[in-house]
Amino acid sequence: MMNSDLAPFKSLRSQLASTEPRSEALRDYETVSRAIGFISNYWREQPSIEEISEAVSVTPDELHHLFRRWAGLTPKDFMQAVTLDNAKRMLRESASILDTAYDAGLSGPGRLHDLFVTHEAMSPGEWKKGGAGTTLRYGFHPSPFGTAVIVATARGLAGLAFADEGEEQAALADLQGRWPLAAYVADQNLTAALARRIFEASQWCADQPLRVVLIGTDFEVRVWETLLRIPMGNATSYSDVARRIGAPKASRAVGAAVGKNPISFVVPCHRVLGKSGAITGYHWGLTRKRAMLGWESARASGN
Repeated sequence: MMNSDLAPFKSLRSQLASTEPRSEALRDYETVSRAIGFISNYWREQPSIEEISEAVSVTPDELHHLFRRWAGLTPKDFMQAVTLDNAKRMLRESASILDTAYDAGLSGPGRLHDLFVTHEAMSPGEWKKGGAGTTLRYGFHPSPFGTAVIVATARGLAGLAFADEGEEQAALADLQGRWPLAAYVADQNLTAALARRIFEASQWCADQPLRVVLIGTDFEVRVWETLLRIPMGNATSYSDVARRIGAPKASRAVGAAVGKNPISFVVPCHRVLGKSGAITGYHWGLTRKRAMLGWESARASGN
């Protein structure tokens, strides 16, 4: 691999070196995020672990152990999990996967990476009121994908966004735009419990399903409910989602609804790919979308 190809990563390395110390969780996320970016650019060349580790300024051993701890697999395995070839393979299977998930009903391991989610939609009247009369509690928590911004009502999880360091307030403002007339109260204790339910596999329990509250138009809610049917480790296309909701010509509208999903990761909009299998279009960044697909691929395969 040419040294000039590494120039953007060396520049990023020097920028990071000048910043203030970060928490271990955020440093780990940044290292993995940069490694994923490198792998995504050079996957066709199948770079060695030495080349990847040089690009992100850690030793090969450090990178290997970080990936094993973070995702339960090696960097090479991770590279294979997030390549477009793998995405295309998942996409070819998507129609039957989505149909099978619908036929299976609402219970069992076909639900959102075994989170066992139950959901309710706000009524049209509540949606029109924009959250008026509702109190939402929020907090910021470390996650495998950067800082998780969590918003909840008394009825359940109402928003989940992701932010890099320094972007937390912007991500919160983005969620607040979904409920513009609600009152907001910081509550780290309540949202910490939700963070554990979302990101710790030991907390995924069928007997205590995670309740989410969806607020949107009837069309948007139908799209989001369909996303909840896509099993962990698989993907589908916008056209398949459109077909499933009975609007086969509405792929573009489906894409818009997917982009407005207020509960990232839990309502798995990251599992929707372009028609060609390309990993495109994610509100919180394509690197994060690739990270989520790889993280889930490791767990779905039992690694």
